[in-house]
Amino acid sequence: MKLQLDRPDGLNTFTAYGEGYVSVNGIRHSCNLAVLPERLIPDWTQATFDTLRVEDFAWLASLDAEIILLGTGNRLRFPTPDLMRPLAQAQKGLEVMDLPAACRTYNVLIGEGRKVAAGLLLA
Repeated sequence: MKLQLDRPDGLNTFTAYGEGYVSVNGIRHSCNLAVLPERLIPDWTQATFDTLRVEDFAWLASLDAEIILLGTGNRLRFPTPDLMRPLAQAQKGLEVMDLPAACRTYNVLIGEGRKVAAGLLLA
C-alpha cells in the first residue's frame, strides 16, 4: 500500500509497505529495519519474532526516542514481559503493532514532532 505524505523537514517517513517490505522515502527495504527520523539501521536484528532476545530490546532502549514502535509483521504478536524489561527500565514507551499500523503510526508521530523509533521485523 502506498502512503501519500509530505516528508516533514526531510525526515525519514514510510512511503509504502506490503508483504515483507517497507519503503522509506521511496526506497524499498526487505530486511529487518530500524527507522528513526534522521537514521535508518538495516538488519537491526537478525531475529524473527520467535527468536527475539532481551538484547534486541536493550538495543531498542538505547535509541534516542521516547516511543518505540515494534512492527511484528503481518499479524500482531506480543513479546513476553521479560523481553520488554529493558524498555521499562529505560522509561521508554513501547507500542507493539502489526507492520501496517507501525508504519502509519510512525508517520503520524513524526508529523507531530515526536521522538519516535520503529523496529520492524520483515525477515
